[in-house]
Amino acid sequence: MTQAEIIEALLAFIALPDASEAEFEAMALKVFAYQFRNNEPYRRFALQRGRTPLSVRRWRDIPAVPITAFKDLTLSCSPPEQAERVFMTSGTTQGVRGRSYHPTLAVWKRSMLRNFRKRFMRGRERLRMGILFPDETELPNSSLATYLSLAKRECGTPDSETFINATGLDLDRLLPALERAEASGEPYALLGASYSFVPVLDALAASGRRFALPEGSLILDTGGFKGQSRELGPDEFYDGLAAAFGVPRSSCINMYGMTELSSQLYDDGNAVCPSVKSGPHWIRSRVVDPLTGVDLPEGERGVIVHHDLAHFNCVSAILTEDAGEIVPGGFKLLGRVDGEDSKGCSVAVAEFLAAARG
Repeated sequence: MTQAEIIEALLAFIALPDASEAEFEAMALKVFAYQFRNNEPYRRFALQRGRTPLSVRRWRDIPAVPITAFKDLTLSCSPPEQAERVFMTSGTTQGVRGRSYHPTLAVWKRSMLRNFRKRFMRGRERLRMGILFPDETELPNSSLATYLSLAKRECGTPDSETFINATGLDLDRLLPALERAEASGEPYALLGASYSFVPVLDALAASGRRFALPEGSLILDTGGFKGQSRELGPDEFYDGLAAAFGVPRSSCINMYGMTELSSQLYDDGNAVCPSVKSGPHWIRSRVVDPLTGVDLPEGERGVIVHHDLAHFNCVSAILTEDAGEIVPGGFKLLGRVDGEDSKGCSVAVAEFLAAARG
């Protein structure tokens, strides 16, 4: 398939109301064949594993690339210089940031909006939103900035606002906005990086203030704390959000996403932690032994692998550094890998780099 054909096929696939296992597998094999043909480092790795479009018959057998490889290699099916957008990881390893190249954002945007409307908007066409993260004009290489800007533009009301910019968090505008939202009686949505909420919680605690946002209000956080603020345990964090804003923990939704994917995964609230996360019909998640790549049984801790068909230009199968377990309805995220899992991921990275560089 050509680039235009794979894009057209994926846009149509994402637009489906759902997809069976067989339909996902058929599309996954087409995407693998496209990436095998056009992504040289990935082709070398797949060949080293004995995996080709002729030999792979199941989506679970498509070789997964360790996520840190995005920092070491250019993984792109099209010329990187022709990318419409390059998303870069926020963390650095010896000054190197992982990159995902997007020749078009059409698939990324279709993936984000269709899933966001279903999992966060919950049937509402628009919500008044407050965004606790810089927008995409300030951070054009941030997938989260683009995500939140798109959410605000396509699903927010005209009076939605962004409360963080280059100078930092604007509490002088945020607090009056929360007062107006509280008095309006209309549901309000507050969205941002997890660490962006911490200074707001601290400021409210210091002043003894609390809000009771109207029934139906929602909170979305994502990304953890990444050394940007003090660390909070999940229960402490969601208890704090519920107390500060009057939004029940069941309406505090965590989005799990990353630069190296084009789709996001959500839970249905955090009344109980760890929550169960799941994705739309164009992404599948497994939990594996990182050294062998073998699927682990339900309920057994291992390393999460995502197969995201929307991430068509780079590689769709990603071996993360996140620990988790498969459970009914999705998976539970159990933090970063450690111990034997961490050693296994390091070996997988070394094997990938050796094969990809020939």
